[in-house]
Amino acid sequence: MAGDELDFPLVDFHAHMESDFPLERAAQVAKERGVRFGVVEHGGFHQTLASDDDLKRYIERLSGQPFYKGMQAEGLDWMECFSKEAVAQLDFVLSDALTFPEKDGRLVRLWTSEAKVVDKQDFMDRYVDFIVRVISQEPIDIFANPTFLPEPIVAEYDALWTKERMAKVIAAAVKHEVAIEINSRYNIPSLAFIRTAKEAGVEFSFGSNAHGEEAGRLDYCLKVAKEIGLKRQNMFVPAPADKKPILRRTLARLGVGESHPS
Repeated sequence: MAGDELDFPLVDFHAHMESDFPLERAAQVAKERGVRFGVVEHGGFHQTLASDDDLKRYIERLSGQPFYKGMQAEGLDWMECFSKEAVAQLDFVLSDALTFPEKDGRLVRLWTSEAKVVDKQDFMDRYVDFIVRVISQEPIDIFANPTFLPEPIVAEYDALWTKERMAKVIAAAVKHEVAIEINSRYNIPSLAFIRTAKEAGVEFSFGSNAHGEEAGRLDYCLKVAKEIGLKRQNMFVPAPADKKPILRRTLARLGVGESHPS
């Protein structure tokens, strides 16, 4: 993979393993592509990871492998499934806003055909508010699939993602020290978003959001990094175990320790 011009190592922090893609093969693919994998498994209520015991088994399974150990958190209440200490044993946690609460209470999967948009402006306002809520309320390291739009309105991306809407998301990421993923599956966010976020001091991660053999394909990420001039200081690096968001942001809410955003 053509990442030689960059001054930081390539990491795909959004790689999913599959039953037909064993860890040994994943390690081989990562080496061939010159990319380290950040492996994620879904965590939360009714997910593959739903308890401290699940996390322990998952971490043990990945031990000794050349991967970062991560979780893709599902739902605003995923923290209730785990102890803070167990989550802190992971290298990182990412989440997104693609399971979207509609006005009638339904949870709509925005990447599927069940996503219907009647009023585009109303949808966008509610969607941005929900994104800010995810970033603000979940103790996560990375916000994934940023600025994703469902199929009915994806062609209007530039018009719908106004400067004001981008600014709200970026401000939340800065305030809560959450990295923004540059995603090579959907080629998002836009260059305009990334430029503005970089100027604001946001850190970035690369993610393929790929399953199996497609993991580690970061073409859009590399294109953006070179065009925008991303450097080592712009890139996300997992925090030490005692500085994880699950500990740092919870302590802040309790008024203990340093004054970090909660």
